Amino acid sequence: MATAMKTADAGALLAQEIAGEFPDRRGRFGPFGGRYVPETLVPALDRLEAGVHRWLKDPAFVAELEHELATWVGRPTPLTHARTLSARWGAQVYLKREDLAHTGAHKINNAIGQALLAKRLGARRIVAETGAGQHGVASAAACARLGLPCTVYMGAIDTERQAPNVGRMKLLGATVVPVTGGDQTLRAAIDEALRDWVADPDGTYYLIGSVVGPHPYPYLVRELQTVIGREARAQMARQAGGLPHAVFACVGGGSNSMGMFHPFVADRDVALVGVEAGGRGAKLGDNSATLTLGRPGVLQGAYSMLLQDEHGQIQETHSVSAGLDYPGVGPEHSLLQATGRVQYEYATDDESLEALAECCAAEGIITAIESAHAFASARKWAATHPGSRILICLSGRGDKDMPTLQKTLLKGQA
Repeated sequence: MATAMKTADAGALLAQEIAGEFPDRRGRFGPFGGRYVPETLVPALDRLEAGVHRWLKDPAFVAELEHELATWVGRPTPLTHARTLSARWGAQVYLKREDLAHTGAHKINNAIGQALLAKRLGARRIVAETGAGQHGVASAAACARLGLPCTVYMGAIDTERQAPNVGRMKLLGATVVPVTGGDQTLRAAIDEALRDWVADPDGTYYLIGSVVGPHPYPYLVRELQTVIGREARAQMARQAGGLPHAVFACVGGGSNSMGMFHPFVADRDVALVGVEAGGRGAKLGDNSATLTLGRPGVLQGAYSMLLQDEHGQIQETHSVSAGLDYPGVGPEHSLLQATGRVQYEYATDDESLEALAECCAAEGIITAIESAHAFASARKWAATHPGSRILICLSGRGDKDMPTLQKTLLKGQA
């Protein structure tokens, strides 16, 4: 479908995307998106959609959100000129420092926004899912800030490789539930959060962590995360003297990349590159490169690109980064791929770890393994575009990844 769309309808769909016509009234981004949920969730989603349209444009809500972002989250986050990487790569490299936001990643922008919305909608408790743990920490922090009980579902495999974040969530007052069924990673955690929500759709609010799921979540999370791209666009013009020639961001579910890309979509001269987890290689089950290697289908409430076999069965994935270890992707990313506006590629585990080590040594920044995927692709792009301006979304810091880094980059070191 995506291939046929590129030749037949790509121009028209991109024009609609630039004009702000997506999602449409059915919650679709062209053919992608929509709602594929149990009937019991439809009233809750209808209430949420009405609340999104009401509150996101309400001056009092906007003022409160902006106050929290400025005084609690720490926005705007800086734009850092990576001087040593620039000299090594032969390009001017700039980093949008979401690692310096409160709780250590971009996830807090969405968590505090949705928590404020949930309170206005009368929610009595919050449930959330997490992979790398950053959304769980952000949700726990936002709920503590607003006095809401919080339960976080996390795959059992991820609780082990992201143990520091499990402790942080508990310190912030959240109940962390390890999920031992399914693939025991992010997909299983989302399944359990959805089950919890279905059991009490009136009193529980599901604070989803990415631009995935049924409408209106992909739109809601995008709107809360575009603060990244809006800030970066203005900062590049001011600090670098012009817009970037290329923008790079990692893609799992896709919230940091959508937040970065969306304000640049209309700038046709700016290349947008989303970088997925190539894992061990291109074989099904060895990676999490949904857009690069997947096919369209339905998962967890929306029609989008998925990693599935010839029978339509969703496949287990692999990535050294817990936050990218997911077989689906946000429906708007699927549209942007189909129109050709965003180029999606993947970086392997080894390439990403190598890029992380280079960033540490060159810039004194321990980036998250997720973000390192974007660095790996940006370095390749710089080699063929000397002198260009490159903007990378450094979506989170790597403190959470130390258990994994001890087993990989630091293995055997005294």
